[in-house]
Amino acid sequence: MNILATQWHYAWQIMPSLFDGIKMTLSLFFFTLIGSIPLGIIVGLGRASKFKLIRNILGIYVWIMRGTPLLLQLIFVFYGLPIVGIVFQRYDAALFAFIINYGAYFAEIFRGGLQSIDHGQYESAKVLRLTYWQTVQKIILPQVMKIVLPSIGNEVINLVKDSSLVYVIGLGDLLRAGNVATARDVTLLPLVLVGIGYLLLTAILTLAQRKIEQHYSYYK
Repeated sequence: MNILATQWHYAWQIMPSLFDGIKMTLSLFFFTLIGSIPLGIIVGLGRASKFKLIRNILGIYVWIMRGTPLLLQLIFVFYGLPIVGIVFQRYDAALFAFIINYGAYFAEIFRGGLQSIDHGQYESAKVLRLTYWQTVQKIILPQVMKIVLPSIGNEVINLVKDSSLVYVIGLGDLLRAGNVATARDVTLLPLVLVGIGYLLLTAILTLAQRKIEQHYSYYK
């Protein structure tokens, strides 16, 4: 009992630093989604367009982002870009790298969803005198969202786990807080708590994904 009580007391002592780490993780997570999903929609529309030059340029962007590790991109943005005069603060560098990386993945998801829509719906919208953007906004995107939700949900969960990579540029996320406590106190308990934290976050996101999919099930 004394050992158990000691472990509980120690866990409560390190909780403030772990909560600070969670705040950083959640901040990076939410702002990445806010930036990367609209970017993914725009790039996805460009990749599905009739203009070959735009498709090729965006295709190169997607190829680079998906073909190189996110860890390498973080290092390049924070340590490499200052060589050419582009300097980011640590958090801004992490956010920029995550947005352009996940924007590429979301772009391919949306491109697949857009290409699954029957082209006749565009023709029908023209008959109704809807502009291209009205067609996309009111007819195409609601259907695409239903199609791509499972894939987006998987990427969103991956984003929570990938946020731990920011340790490489010195940001104090959840994993870094656990590593610091483990190295200082020579115990694995902080890492166990970190693991529980990530499991809880992914469980909440999985439940939210199911609720959203149920909401869009009226398209069936």
